[in-house]
Amino acid sequence: MTAVTVPAHHRPELGAGVRISAPLLHGPDVVHLIKNTDSGQAYKVGTKEHFLISRMDGTRSIEEIGAEYAAHFGRRLADANWQPLLASLGARGLLKGAPAPTVPSQPQPPPQPPHPPARGLLRGTIRLVADADATTAALHRVVRPLLSPWALAPLLALTAVMEVLLLLRLPELIDATAGLFTEPALLTAVATLLWLSTALHELAHGVVARHHGGHVAEIGLRWRLPVVMMYCTVDDFLHLPGRRARLATAGAGAVMNLLFLLPFFAVWSLAPLDAATDGALGALLLLGSVQAFTMLVPLPPLDGYKMASQLLGATGLAASTAAFLRLTVRRDPAAAGYPSRARRAYATYALLAVLTLSALAAALALLVHRLLTAAP
Repeated sequence: MTAVTVPAHHRPELGAGVRISAPLLHGPDVVHLIKNTDSGQAYKVGTKEHFLISRMDGTRSIEEIGAEYAAHFGRRLADANWQPLLASLGARGLLKGAPAPTVPSQPQPPPQPPHPPARGLLRGTIRLVADADATTAALHRVVRPLLSPWALAPLLALTAVMEVLLLLRLPELIDATAGLFTEPALLTAVATLLWLSTALHELAHGVVARHHGGHVAEIGLRWRLPVVMMYCTVDDFLHLPGRRARLATAGAGAVMNLLFLLPFFAVWSLAPLDAATDGALGALLLLGSVQAFTMLVPLPPLDGYKMASQLLGATGLAASTAAFLRLTVRRDPAAAGYPSRARRAYATYALLAVLTLSALAAALALLVHRLLTAAP
């Protein structure tokens, strides 16, 4: 069979729903994640494929893209390579107007009806809104003024002051939290407020993602009894424009948890309260702060891990770090094949993980000591 040659004047164009991520480390390689937001499918490609795909904007011809490729890599792409590339992109729904594949198409099984999310008494999920993106857009319109630096900076400063003052009274707060577990009514009230803070945490991710041009796919409830949690899925998080937008989206939940505490902190600090209410508010402030900072721990699957991945420019950071460390410990020559950027990133994350786990262990030991030695 004679191979089909793509005309040199053909101007390939990506579909409107295609998103391409920034370069990300994945093991020793640098990859880009390409997502078809219409189908929800995502693919990894290397730097050379990305170079070609990112220039398929409908304005450049095959000949022009090939000339740029040759100038950048010092090697011209053969004409025979274009047809399989364009056919592959077209088959994945990534390309508009791509030539048809030259290989005979294989028969496909009939489409199966979508299965509803598995639900049971002990575990399951349920959507809360029919159009999560529209709901998030409406919330964004309401809170958008608070997302400006002029409004957000003073609020963040207030949360910093709050946390410093809480730290200075930490022994008192630990005692108040321990006492809370002897007051079922107050414990229920604090638990309810913390759950509400968690729900706002999830919505904050969606609103900030929307602020930066992202798309929220789903808002719902997920339960693994006895735990029932709200969730908000940002399906194009890795494709948000700019690292700052991705960091802001990942960190928005923890910031929301801290902002939620500000009015309670004001009441606890300034209002005359009876001993029970004072203790309950103190416990809420401590538990809410722990909740917020726990989400910033750089371990999967927490928000802090997503932020660390963005700062180090990697995908699958924990798995890649573990693989690199195994090679290094075994003195495998493959470890030397990692580029310097990857070696620095994985070594940095390994050190960060060790320091984080050590700090958590030390904090837990101090907490246990405080509870065991506290006067009855």
